[in-house]
Amino acid sequence: MQIDNLPPLREVIAAHELRARKELGQNFLLDLNLTARIARVAGPLQAATVIEVGPGPGGLTRALLAEGAKKVIAIERDERTLPALAQIAEAYPGRLEVIAGDALEIDYAALADGPTRIVSNLPYNIGTELLTRWLTVEAWPPFFESLTLMFQREVAERIVARPGDNHYGRLGVLCGWRTEARIAFNVGREAFTPPPKVTSSVVHLKPKATPDGVAVRDLEAVTRAAFGQRRKMVRQSLKSLGVPMEPLLAAAELRGDERAEVLPVETFLKLARARRG
Repeated sequence: MQIDNLPPLREVIAAHELRARKELGQNFLLDLNLTARIARVAGPLQAATVIEVGPGPGGLTRALLAEGAKKVIAIERDERTLPALAQIAEAYPGRLEVIAGDALEIDYAALADGPTRIVSNLPYNIGTELLTRWLTVEAWPPFFESLTLMFQREVAERIVARPGDNHYGRLGVLCGWRTEARIAFNVGREAFTPPPKVTSSVVHLKPKATPDGVAVRDLEAVTRAAFGQRRKMVRQSLKSLGVPMEPLLAAAELRGDERAEVLPVETFLKLARARRG
């Protein structure tokens, strides 16, 4: 698939001698049909600023620009890829800004410029940490309209998990609390260079707008306690919160013999409010 006048990604990688580095969590996407599909999951981009983490040689970057993104801000730690990204910036004048830096040290809210979306094939080694940071900002609704992100399939299942699912845990509660999350589609190993050991998934998360009076730190404390000993009844696992147990259970309408893995998000919110009490 030819989406612009730039060389095919395999030629770009060869020309710049780019080999994916395991220590950077890199797996390059070479199929421009696939990167265009990811970009389309994010919705119409003509009025949007798109933040991309870990663009590598720029396959998804090119797709975002070709799909009409007003501006793409690409954050890349690997300096080897900067010349390839500079070529893309030249092909799309004034629409690509590249920030050479560590994705874990960026103030993302400061990059927002009007309607802002985050679309990334995230480095596997920092993907969950970045998502958690984006979803635990105190100011809510957040600076972004949506998140369209690639994860390992197992992480994606944790994000969209519901009570009773095998993958339901702290991440599922957090994502269920603050977003509407869905798996858009799966991506096979063969789409990447080098192929990872597992299937990947593209997840789309849209923030819920309504404040609910729950502090992030309180919900984190409750879910840490509850899932830290997930096979125990909540009467036991929640003792580490150091608050009177009976009023806490009563506020959440619990008997105490339930386990964390079956409790809906709303119950965790009730526990968080009662903890703050």
